[in-house]
Amino acid sequence: MSTRNEAELPFFFGPDQGLFGLFHASAKPARKAVLLCPPLGQDQIRCHRLYRQLAQALAAEGVAVLRFDYYGTGDSAGDSVELDWQRCVADTVVAANELRARAGVDRVLAFGARLGGSVALVAAAQARFAGIVAWDPVLDGRAYVMHLDAMQSALCRDGQRFMVPRDAADAAAQWLGFAISDRFRQQIMALHVERPTVPTLLLDSLSSDAPQPWGSFVADAAAVRCMQPPTPWHDPRRLEVAILSHPLIQAVTQHVQEAA
Repeated sequence: MSTRNEAELPFFFGPDQGLFGLFHASAKPARKAVLLCPPLGQDQIRCHRLYRQLAQALAAEGVAVLRFDYYGTGDSAGDSVELDWQRCVADTVVAANELRARAGVDRVLAFGARLGGSVALVAAAQARFAGIVAWDPVLDGRAYVMHLDAMQSALCRDGQRFMVPRDAADAAAQWLGFAISDRFRQQIMALHVERPTVPTLLLDSLSSDAPQPWGSFVADAAAVRCMQPPTPWHDPRRLEVAILSHPLIQAVTQHVQEAA
């Protein structure tokens, strides 16, 4: 007998059926739905369990949920070297419309961590999001690339992983084990997220030692809520540690329930 939770339906959708999704049906008739926009690279792996727990928590409260992978990530078609920022935004629009059709509701909110939050913010108008919850979204792509480069360099010199430090040239086209193209690198370098045009809740769990980027971003449409403890996004010593936060799940679930 299958032990799969029948409320979690795996399927392929989108152009050429190349996108993978998991639809979490709501426990009762849904009035709204949430699209979970994943982060990229190692962040996606580390957040996988949290995204599943969040989807289950929302579904239990009567909110339909869709988890999905962009083209070139996860279980969707394509390789990581084919990852393209504009395609991620387009895939998000496709996923939002797929969620509307499956849930039978028009009101869709989005949640995203790191670059997943950035994708949701950039796609907001096209995807017709009614609101967004963005967890430590990347607003300045250049600063984010510098963090990834620094982590990649530290990883190459990590004596716990390599007896002999790796040559930087050997991993020049990688970010933390994921092959990337120069095109994608330049796209992220050029990323600058504008102020939100839909109601947005920013969940801030960045270290107090890090410069807070929200000042010029927060406007009438956005609010900031601090989350503790800080999330170790940029700690190379914890790359294999899953990121879990029950307070964050509770905060997102409560916010979605209260959203008009």
